[in-house]
Amino acid sequence: MKELVEVIAKALVEHPEDVAVIVREEGRHTTLELHVAPSDMGKVIGKQGRIAKAIRAVIKAASMKENKRVDVEIM
Repeated sequence: MKELVEVIAKALVEHPEDVAVIVREEGRHTTLELHVAPSDMGKVIGKQGRIAKAIRAVIKAASMKENKRVDVEIM
């Protein structure tokens, strides 16, 4: 999951070297914290949060196969 979020985020931003994903696991619940440069925040969130929603939908679909609950937080 971490690699998937990194690939998507690096494709969207101007500073891919600043992309970092931190994984926090609590049992069957996993939280992925996506950190990007402040100037790239708008590109990851998108207009009205559409890109962020799309990223979360892809991760949710991928996590269903593993029987886990995965949330993506953009920091």
